[in-house]
Amino acid sequence: MSRLLSLLFLLLVAAAPFDPFGAARVDERPGAQVPLDGALKDARGGATSLRRLAAGKVLVLVPVLHDCPNICAVTLAGIADAAKAQRRFKATRDFRLVAFGIDPAETPADAAADLARLKAQHGGLPFAATTASPSTIRAVSDAIGYHYAYDPRIGQYAHAAASAVITPDGRLVRWLYGLNPDPGDFEAAIADAQAGRTGGLLRQLILLCYHYDPQTGTWSPMIDRILQYAGVATVLLIGALILTLRRRFA
Repeated sequence: MSRLLSLLFLLLVAAAPFDPFGAARVDERPGAQVPLDGALKDARGGATSLRRLAAGKVLVLVPVLHDCPNICAVTLAGIADAAKAQRRFKATRDFRLVAFGIDPAETPADAAADLARLKAQHGGLPFAATTASPSTIRAVSDAIGYHYAYDPRIGQYAHAAASAVITPDGRLVRWLYGLNPDPGDFEAAIADAQAGRTGGLLRQLILLCYHYDPQTGTWSPMIDRILQYAGVATVLLIGALILTLRRRFA
């Protein structure tokens, strides 16, 4: 009987629809200690770590898929634009940018290709890109509260577009959300990280990097959510227009 119940439970779990918004999220954990010494590989295949990449500077960690068909490249471009638009701090001198690969199946060659695309778009802004084992990736992502999940139906990860700002001694300061972080928010986060201040929560607008599902014929949840917001905004605008016209001609 217990085996039958276990089998039924597994069948129910397998049949349950994949919920990317439930699986992919960011838990705010300002002040959380980030493991800096886990073994990573850089884009050349050499051994490295977050501590070595940070080199005593503030670390801006961008969790991505290097071989991504969706918005990872846009996420990296957005944080690069924010870094260049603010004038107070300089990359390498004051902070280090790291594209942190969350797919353990990816290779240094994937990381190198990602950097090549980024360089072609943004010139000489220095980025590092890493790959790692599942245990190392999980240790870092768990520490910073970054949750993601693999959808085997379409072979894609659902994960949030966000960047973690970390102090030189490895404490999480805050997250910068979305595809185009505000340069002022970027500058303030670097200043807080240099001073060892953690906190200062920003508005959490979660955008997911998640693909169109050909099996269900639906768009990605990110697109669905945007369309929902647009529909609500349209209804509100129409309602406001009707109310204004009624008052004017009453």
